[in-house]
Amino acid sequence: MKKLFRGRMSKLLLLQEGGKFSGGFDISSFGDLHSGKIEQPKVGYISIDILTELLEGATKPSVAAIDGLCLGGGLEVSMACHARISTPTAQLGLPELQLGIIPGFGGTQRLPRLVGLTKSLEMMLLSKPIKGEEAHQLGLVDSVVSPNDLVNTARRWALDICELRKPWIKSLYKTDKLEPLGEAREILKFARAQARKQAANLEHPLICIDVIEEGIVSGPRAGLWKEANAFQGLLFSDTCKSLLHVFFSQRATSKVPGATDLGLMPRKITKVAILGGGLMGSGIATAMILSNYPVLLKEVNEKFLIAGIDRIKANLQSRVIKGKMTEERYEKAMSLLSGALGYEKFKEVDLVIEAVIENVKLKQQIFADLEKYCPSHCILATNTSTIDLNLIGEKTKSQDRIVGAHFFSSYPAHFSTGCC
Repeated sequence: MKKLFRGRMSKLLLLQEGGKFSGGFDISSFGDLHSGKIEQPKVGYISIDILTELLEGATKPSVAAIDGLCLGGGLEVSMACHARISTPTAQLGLPELQLGIIPGFGGTQRLPRLVGLTKSLEMMLLSKPIKGEEAHQLGLVDSVVSPNDLVNTARRWALDICELRKPWIKSLYKTDKLEPLGEAREILKFARAQARKQAANLEHPLICIDVIEEGIVSGPRAGLWKEANAFQGLLFSDTCKSLLHVFFSQRATSKVPGATDLGLMPRKITKVAILGGGLMGSGIATAMILSNYPVLLKEVNEKFLIAGIDRIKANLQSRVIKGKMTEERYEKAMSLLSGALGYEKFKEVDLVIEAVIENVKLKQQIFADLEKYCPSHCILATNTSTIDLNLIGEKTKSQDRIVGAHFFSSYPAHFSTGCC
């Protein structure tokens, strides 16, 4: 980085091998920080000493050539450059709040000055990345080109800055995208209310908003110092440690020896059976039909079956009334639905979802019956929210294919899974 100050160097181009940029800071090192294995850098060393003083404050221009992921610290480094060139499909974002921290390398100060306060709050508080095309429209990147043209375009851009054909922009001091102070405070007030409503027990979203406000009210340098101190404190918070544990646990479960390493393909589902046509069962059936799966709805008697079918009809008709579905699409959707009072047609299904009342003996009997009628490849799922899956499958020999498929009440349904 110090070469930027040497006379023989005229410009700096930032990219990674293969044209890819950066997925952000190596969060595996957070554990070493927490345990004291590596020394904690002094407050502001990266955001102020390196990125602001050395990179953004250099007498030679720097241009970031962005392809692939440009997240977290990667985006913060690129925003300290004097220009950014991106491919259309590059993903740019600041997802730090997912880990219980805030952007700590100047992101809270530069992003609002490049894309405006409202959009920057959305990107940070929701950890929502954007693609290169949108980034260009917002002003986060200066040009969008194909991957093949990326490096050459970035080089030419840097040369044009040197020769005064392109502007030399220090994003930390831009103000044209910032709203007037009164309007900005109203936006921040609304953001605080939303943060409290959505995550009442989390303080780091509110700290992020406070840091952004400090930069708007007191100037970007004051904002950088507040950001650096807040980032350092949050790194060692219980929230950060807990969310890091969740982050690594989720990734660990995606690599299960003997399962994920075998390259298992998703099982093809061509027909689904739903047991129970009540509020939950009809909601699940509706969700399946809207995903274009043929659905077989089973009930214990004709009265309940008709009532269940009527609920599904009402769900779909409400979409027609709201303009979310055409009459033609409604008719096609209803053609995917059939009813049954017995299990004879279950030999044709690939997935069964049980959605009857929370009664252990009833569910045990149902799964014992399903085992007799369903093909051996059929997945047997229960919508239970309280009963142990091992208990439900206790009277079967099919525990290896019994899963939890819990849908949150009721329509439209939201899906989460677990195994027996």
